[in-house]
Parts: sequence; structure tokens; C-alpha cells
Amino acid sequence: QRVMAVRLVMEGYLGKEAASMVNVCRQTVSHYVSLFNEGGLELLLHRDFAPGREPFLTEEQQEEIKQLVLTATPAELGWDVASAWNTKLLQSYVEKHFGVCLSREALRKLLHRQGLSWTRPAYTLAKGNPDEQKQFEKQMDLIKKT
Repeated sequence: QRVMAVRLVMEGYLGKEAASMVNVCRQTVSHYVSLFNEGGLELLLHRDFAPGREPFLTEEQQEEIKQLVLTATPAELGWDVASAWNTKLLQSYVEKHFGVCLSREALRKLLHRQGLSWTRPAYTLAKGNPDEQKQFEKQMDLIKKT
């Protein structure tokens, strides 16, 4: 929108005509043109965003939670009998260890920002015979086809 407004003015359209075409007010088009004249395309496209609220957990604490989820289970830590973490367990863990009360949704978003996603654990037979499993899969394929 900014680039289009400046381009229209450069092509000879009046500010109010360009404003009408890109659906902004004339003063906005004038501001875009002055930004472009001052610093070119880089300044025209530069946008400052509000810094936002301070996170409840430091970067180190967030990384610690990520490593905890990746490397240990609640049962191994004596935290619970569960074999995998969930947001409810993490919520109580974070509150006890860091003294911060986060909602389960906030924890889910934190884990997502850390590059983690929730999946159901896949159960595999530890003593399964690979040859018998392949034979079973072949039989199942034949059953499905018929």
C-alpha cells in the first residue's frame, strides 16, 4: 500500500487521487512520500512495533523447559507416573520450580515457539520380530485388496 501510493504520486497522480486509489487519506500519502524522499524504500517500509510485555520466564528458563521436555519424563524425575509431559504437568512443574503461574495455553505457545509440537506417543513392541511383522503387513495388504 505504501509503495503503491508513492508510485502513483511518482507517475503524476495528485495526492488525493492516489489516496483514493489505495484507500487512505491524503495526509497519509503525503507522509509516505516524505518518508520515501527521506530514506528511500528502506525507510518507507520500516515499521516499528511495540516491544510487548516482558515474558514471565527468562530465555534460560524457557530453554530449560524445552530440554526438560526433550530429555526427561515426569516419571524419571519423580514428578508423576506419566511417561510423557502434558501442559497440566508442565504447569505445576513451572509453578513449583520457577514460582511462575502460567496458563496451559501459554505453555503450549511457549513450547511451539521453542519448535516443539504435541503428539501422541507411539507404542512399539520392544520384543517384536521384524520378519513376522513384515509377513503380517503383507497379509494385511492382501486382505485390504480383496
